[in-house]
Amino acid sequence: MKVDSDGTMEEMDDDFEVEMATLVSSSPASMKTHITGIWGIGSMVDLSSSCSLNRIVRRLLKSIGIVIFQPKINLLLPFGPLAIIFHYLVRKHGFVFFFSLIGIIPLAERLGYLTEQLAFYTGPTVGGLLNATFGNATEMIISLYALQNGMIRVVQQSLLGSILSNMLLVLGCAFFSGGIVHYNKNQVFNKAAAVVNSGLLLMAVMGLMFPTVLHYTHSEVQYGKSEVSLSRFSSCVMLVAYAGYLFFQLRSHHKLYNPINEEEGNNEDDSDEEEVPEITQREAIAWLAVLTVWVSILSGYLVDAIQGASESLNLPVAFISVVLLPIVGNAAEHASAIMFAMKNKLDITLGVAIGSSTQISMFVIPFCVVVGWMMGKDMDLNFQLFETATLFITVLVVAFMLQEGTVNYFKGLMLILCYLIVAASFYVHVDPSANDG
Repeated sequence: MKVDSDGTMEEMDDDFEVEMATLVSSSPASMKTHITGIWGIGSMVDLSSSCSLNRIVRRLLKSIGIVIFQPKINLLLPFGPLAIIFHYLVRKHGFVFFFSLIGIIPLAERLGYLTEQLAFYTGPTVGGLLNATFGNATEMIISLYALQNGMIRVVQQSLLGSILSNMLLVLGCAFFSGGIVHYNKNQVFNKAAAVVNSGLLLMAVMGLMFPTVLHYTHSEVQYGKSEVSLSRFSSCVMLVAYAGYLFFQLRSHHKLYNPINEEEGNNEDDSDEEEVPEITQREAIAWLAVLTVWVSILSGYLVDAIQGASESLNLPVAFISVVLLPIVGNAAEHASAIMFAMKNKLDITLGVAIGSSTQISMFVIPFCVVVGWMMGKDMDLNFQLFETATLFITVLVVAFMLQEGTVNYFKGLMLILCYLIVAASFYVHVDPSANDG
């Protein structure tokens, strides 16, 4: 029996009396265990959910620390919000362009890092493709913004500059750094895979050359429209060729892209420490989505400030588009290529640098032509005579550098010096179609 709050008596539940009688007749230890089992179920459920929540919070904080606070280059991240503030308050195009440019650098580097983390779960071949794809995300986003604003020459020159930067500056710095670290020997790589990429680059040069030659020889059937029609047809063909290249690389001849068997002595240093992923696959995908959105936001302010920055900084738009924008956009490829070259992993270095150039020339440029076609913009493959000749000579120089299957620091130095000549050429170059933007 129990006494109620108003003094009346109530009869207790029969089942509860039986349960209590059983507990009294049992030993103290079993009674304690039974009571804990009855009354502690809710506490255990609450404790389990609390531990799970704490584990998620700790994992989230650790992921933020690794991606945001660990790299020193992320000290440049505040320049992105500063660019947006200057755009609305001061309206100084030079500052907006400069701050946007600096703010995109750590984002491009982090995109490269996240694709490297994702490569641990997808394998080296798919990982290299993802690295090239997200490494080119900055250039693609900037190009689409510029195309939407009708700045066709900025699109053409920025994509051309990205190819030149990857093939000369990024590859040159990687070969030079790797050659200095491995000073006493030539570094070797898979020559067969490099030959396939060189062939694709030459095909891209052919696709860009014919609309240009058609324009400058005045041999078009209908002036001003035939080159656009030819560019759209060639772009569709180049997209089909790139799709075939992906099937060739990932399915039918994937063994061709396996790293070559190097000398045992070369791999002893690499085998001492095995690299493991620092974040999970879901975290890498989530961070890639977040950073891509932030890059797209900053790219909009960057494109809007190009013309004003050219006037305030007294720099040609061609130099800004071909030299400055690609250096920022290729920050991820630059860091990754140098790091792998210093670790004597030349096949991954070539996959990052040459693979990125191949993807831009065979996918991004034709894709922009097709998107411009849908937008009603006359985006074509006529990159003007000076730019097309520069690309053609660059592809030939790099192809000759790679034909032996070995590299050293001197080859890297020559590529860097070639890029300086190209940059100086665009500094003194007057764009004949500057009014297109």
